[in-house]
Parts: sequence; C-alpha cells; structure tokens
Amino acid sequence: MTHLFPTYARYDVEIKDAKGAVAVDQNGKEYLDFISGIAVCNLGHCDEDVKKAVKQQLDKVWHVSNLFQSSIQEETARLLTENSSGDAVFFCNSGAEANEAAIKLARKHTGKSKILTFRQSFHGRTFATMSATGQSKIHDGFGPLLPSFEYLPYNDSEALEQIAGDDYAAIMLEVIQGEGGVVPAEQTFMNAVKKACTRLGALLIIDEVQTGIGRTGKPFAYQHYGADPDIITSAKGLANGFPAGAMIGKKELVSSFQPGSHGTTFGGNPLAMAAAKATLEKIFDPAFLEDVNRKAEKMTDLLKNVLSGAEEVEDIRGKGFMIGIQLKQEAAPLIAELRLNGLLALPAGPTVIRLLPPLTVTDEEMSAAADIIGKSLRETAGSLS
Repeated sequence: MTHLFPTYARYDVEIKDAKGAVAVDQNGKEYLDFISGIAVCNLGHCDEDVKKAVKQQLDKVWHVSNLFQSSIQEETARLLTENSSGDAVFFCNSGAEANEAAIKLARKHTGKSKILTFRQSFHGRTFATMSATGQSKIHDGFGPLLPSFEYLPYNDSEALEQIAGDDYAAIMLEVIQGEGGVVPAEQTFMNAVKKACTRLGALLIIDEVQTGIGRTGKPFAYQHYGADPDIITSAKGLANGFPAGAMIGKKELVSSFQPGSHGTTFGGNPLAMAAAKATLEKIFDPAFLEDVNRKAEKMTDLLKNVLSGAEEVEDIRGKGFMIGIQLKQEAAPLIAELRLNGLLALPAGPTVIRLLPPLTVTDEEMSAAADIIGKSLRETAGSLS
C-alpha cells in the first residue's frame, strides 16, 4: 500500500544520506551518484556554501510573496543576466513553469500563435509544455494537445528551410536533447535555426533546464554555438536542489510582461533564491568552469578507454558533464547492474545511458565510475547481445 500516485517507476533504493558525489541508501550501501538529482545537484549533495546561505536566510524570512520588493531576487537575476544574453528574469519553481512562461511571453510579445519545436524534445509535463514536447509517449492518454505546436526533425536544416508563414511566434529547442538521448545540436543546424527565426520573424527560445548552470562547461550550453537566444529557460541546477526555475529574456520583451500578465506564488521564494545565489556565485566563476571542462574531458577519455572495443557500445557523446553512452540494445539491464555495483546512472530513451555527475566530482571518483561501467558492461554483455 502507498499513499502516493504511482507516477514514477522508482528504484528499490531510498537515499538516506549524501555528500558530494556519494549517496548512501537505507541499508548503508554507498553509491557514486552520477544522476545528481537529474542534473540538479551540480555542486554535489549538501554543498557547504549553499547550506550556509539557506540557513542564514532561514533565520530571516521564508516567504512574503511577490507583492514586495526582493533584493535577493535582484542579486540572483543579475548573476543570470551577466552570464547570458538576457536582460531580465522571471523566477518560478521548475523547468516546466519556466517553459510555460517562455511560451506565454513569445506569444504575447509577437501576437502570433505557432511555435516550432523538434521531435524527441522534452520541455515539461504541463499541458503547454507537454504539447511542446516532440515525444508521443509524453502525449498518450491526455486527449487533444494544444494545436499551436509543430514538430520538425532535430538536426535537419533542410526541414527548417521548408517552413514558411507569418504566424510563427518562436522556435524552441534544447541545444542538447536530454530525455531524447543526449543528442547535441550540429553547428550547421543552429545556424539554420538562426536564419529561420529571422526569416519567420520568430523569437528563439532555448530550453536550458538540463543543459544550463555549468553542466556543459559554460554557464549555458547555447554559448558553445555562438547563438543569441531571445529567451532562455533554466531550472534543475539553478539552486542545487531547492525548487527554482527562471525565464531569462531580452530587454525588448520586458514591456510584454507587465503587472497582471503572469505570476507565481512561490517563484523567487527567499530560501530558493539564497540557494540559487550561492550556487551561481560558485559555478559561474571562470576558474570553476575551467576545471569542469578539464574533468569532463578526462571523464570522456576514461570512458572511451574502458569501453574501447565493446561491441555493445555504438557511441559516446555529449558536452561537458552531460554524457550519453549509446548502446545497441536496451540500456535498462546495464543501468541495473551499475546500481548493483555502486554507480547511479539513468537512461535517456531506451538505449542510452546518461551520466550527469556533480560538477565537483573528483578525478578519483571519475576513475572509479569508469571502472564500474567497464565491469558492469562485461557482466551484462551476454544479456545485452
């Protein structure tokens, strides 16, 4: 019996304690956590600076609503705009809420209704963000979707060139599809997206919910491509485990989100903002990001070495610490074996193992994780093939 809706296929593991990249279950078993709450705890579990900031805020005020001025929101927003192409921030509680805000802003600002997204994308589970998501498994069972979304093949520049019309409010995409298989955008595709936005008079929305906040070695993943989005959405790693989301937009969009146009009760909550400010101050430090890039390159090299010659592995791809191991068969048996051997990982579609370690992971922990992956692959080779 349970008092919870069974909306999650939960592992038979409860994490009772965690620090850095190490998690401990109800039986005292230790794991290297290469899930990080699904790219959330980018500074690892129980980061001391984030903890200190939240404790200090806890003794001041927890919640007063957005009817009042908030200097901590302003300070956190400044960190986001200084490290992105945006000028103003709307704070909310999750990635789906951030994407909802982006969709509303794009439609309100342009006066248009259609939004182009891409197959195998994932933008959330509210009705608008589910409709924006290009995966039928997310749609099934909920009846007619919102009619204003169109899906194109990802990384297909020619398909973009065929689109015409004057009712497109935005093109919305992840520059690395996370749930869709850890698939990075090609530079030629991103160039085509920019041209299509100009030709259609559409805004560019980049969903950085999973890819942002240092995950790929830059503040935001779009910065690898020289892109210039009108709207950026963020959540997951934003507050290192506290519920927080943000929509970042250019200054010319501000007039379209005036009082009464959008809102949230808990968005920008002082506790979440304290966590977010402390998180961003650490992650957006250039020296920190330089170390992330060094370690991520080493992690990829370790994986290539330990998986060299493995017939079951088709590809190792991604950017920074967003890594996908493409298998020829279902990933679930290997993910289960990894868990038995002390490494937590998750799928990205049926045949991809996704690795999202904390950005603070040590060289020794990376080596140990690679060894576990090699060992587990050997142990499950028969069932995979």
